[in-house]
Amino acid sequence: MERLKPLNDFIFKKLFGEKDDEPILLAFLNAILKKTHQEKLLEIEILDNKELSKELIEDKTGRIDVRAKTLNGEQINIEVQLSNQGNMEKRTLFYWSKLYLEGIKQGEDYKKLSKVITINLLDFNLLTTESYHSTFHLWEDFEKEYMLTDLVEIHFIELTKYRTLTSKNYKEEVLHRWLTFLQKDVSDDLLKELMEMEPAIKMAKEKLDFLSSDPETLEIYKAREYSLHERANMINSAVEQGKVQEKYEIAKKLLLAGVAIDIIATTTGLDKEKIEKLR
Repeated sequence: MERLKPLNDFIFKKLFGEKDDEPILLAFLNAILKKTHQEKLLEIEILDNKELSKELIEDKTGRIDVRAKTLNGEQINIEVQLSNQGNMEKRTLFYWSKLYLEGIKQGEDYKKLSKVITINLLDFNLLTTESYHSTFHLWEDFEKEYMLTDLVEIHFIELTKYRTLTSKNYKEEVLHRWLTFLQKDVSDDLLKELMEMEPAIKMAKEKLDFLSSDPETLEIYKAREYSLHERANMINSAVEQGKVQEKYEIAKKLLLAGVAIDIIATTTGLDKEKIEKLR
């Protein structure tokens, strides 16, 4: 039986964002929030547990995320992004602000606004930081220890950086267990070891096995995989097109400066015929 990719956002939501998945999500969140030394979450409510429509699954720009609320009203949002669309920082701030605004009705006291935590699981390198797990709050620029408010908390977990770790400490680092479980290819022996250490991973593994054997889930999963693949191709195509356009702009400037076509071809990688036509 093929192991479905846990980082396919449809499967991720099926694992962590459905009714009765609270113990799995709770354990995963506590592993992540441990970095910011927050008190351990004891109970959460999964929100936005709506049926995923065919239109959303096949939408190349569609967004499938997991939302939850803590006992004290804090909102948590988890999003999986497999390809870099070039807008991740602004995107996460946009969705953070939407959740923050949902915490209050018109005319209510601002004191009712609650903390919003956004967690981004990325399968690409985004930040120039060394750590695979980065968190952001509102700190004063010069007095670095002064935080304006703790209502803002944004996490970036870069899985590409995590995979490059030379040694993973499954015994001490709970998040290492979860991030390894989320990989596509994990040996049976390692999975067994992870499940013995973390009962919630055993629950997630059992649900993933069930999903892998369900024909309807498999059909939707394949449709979503195709959609994600198309989106990645669309982004790569746009990036390549941008690179080509940039080469033409450089070639134009060099032509105007009187540089020989041979040198321009070597510099830009463009064909001489194309440069001649451009001239």
